[in-house]
Amino acid sequence: MSVSLKKGQKVSLTKEREGLTKVIAGLGWDEVNQKKGFFSFGAKKQDIDCDASAIMLKNGKLRDSKDVIYFNHLRHKSGAVTHMGDNLTGAGDGDDEQIVINLKEVPEEYDKIVLVVNIYKAKEREQHFGMIKNAFIRIVDASNNTEICKYDLSDDYNNMTSVIFGEVYKHDGEWKFNAIGQGTADNGLTALSKRFM
Repeated sequence: MSVSLKKGQKVSLTKEREGLTKVIAGLGWDEVNQKKGFFSFGAKKQDIDCDASAIMLKNGKLRDSKDVIYFNHLRHKSGAVTHMGDNLTGAGDGDDEQIVINLKEVPEEYDKIVLVVNIYKAKEREQHFGMIKNAFIRIVDASNNTEICKYDLSDDYNNMTSVIFGEVYKHDGEWKFNAIGQGTADNGLTALSKRFM
């Protein structure tokens, strides 16, 4: 049975599932329908393109840009983390983007995998997470597609262009998940990644 998490809650993944070796981090969101006013007649509204990424940390720090897995760098050199591809609109039900983490393949020096979402060209398109609803992250056992835990983000993310959804981390040889839900005004993945350097 899936555990429903609140902001700041942690859950042990390997205790919940004996023999767990691979998880899927499914991230999802829906775009809020923006009301069209009289003066927006004929104006074309741009879809909000949210991008999920995984930032792999050594001793809590990002040491190499190649440790950032995203739509333009889909697989870590170790093979431990794989991004399943970019969803440009967030349309449809379920996960909008997925990141697969092979826990057994994560090299020993990495202790944390931070899962983030940023809005592509947010500043230029004047878009922010206040225009997004039903955002969530869930961790799924890849061997049988069973959801282990889910965190529905419920904070007010008005004017935030990126959100740190959560992190998969290793503590005392045990893999855990931490529900973070921290919004930031970082413009793009490069700026967001600098927080972890």
